[in-house]
Amino acid sequence: MARDTLTREQIVQTAIELLDAEGLEGLNMRSLGKRLGAAATAVYWHVKNKDDLVLLVGDRVWDEIELPDLDAVDWRTAATTMATGLYTMLTRHPWLVQGFGSYLFFGPGKARYDDHSLAVYEAAGFVGADADRAAGTVFTFVLGNALGAAAAVSLTRRLSRGGGNAEELVQETMAKAAEVAERFPRLRVRLDSSAAADYAGAPDQTFEYGLQVILSGLEAEHAAHRTVGLERELIPPQSSF
Repeated sequence: MARDTLTREQIVQTAIELLDAEGLEGLNMRSLGKRLGAAATAVYWHVKNKDDLVLLVGDRVWDEIELPDLDAVDWRTAATTMATGLYTMLTRHPWLVQGFGSYLFFGPGKARYDDHSLAVYEAAGFVGADADRAAGTVFTFVLGNALGAAAAVSLTRRLSRGGGNAEELVQETMAKAAEVAERFPRLRVRLDSSAAADYAGAPDQTFEYGLQVILSGLEAEHAAHRTVGLERELIPPQSSF
């Protein structure tokens, strides 16, 4: 594909596919050019360098997240939809989680999500910095949950590149970890139960459970602050005489 027929949109979409398959460590202009059927030099006519490309694709994937209509659903349903959408997007593109440690992602895609996220918590009654804190708390929870999935993908890819059978190596390591865990009473009970598939696994619905607990906590915190505020308004000022 010649540089005059190659578009930035084609480059970004193909780069996302390459990153999904190979991770950040597998992205380079030569590999990208090969997928595009173009010389690596042709890509440089549209993006400055690899870092510039990562920032472009890192912002584009935020557009995949559905933004619920706040006139059609309550704030908690909207918050659940956005958090679940973010988690789905991050686990679909685990390289983005990996990239948070090396890149400062920004752009209209992420700003679109962040702005609507603030609108959700403002609809819940949070104001100013409190809306920021609420949105940040949920975002951090989602990112933490996605980190495990991203790490598993990165580890499997690294083990595969080493020439071994990644799945067998992981299973062997988990078996050794389980042997160690058997020495500790609570971990032994956990492993003997059906709560988790293996030592590193979490019970089903852990993400959903944690998200609803956080939203309930935010709801209760806001209600408590509102009650205190109303009580202060009802207490008459004390005379200084």
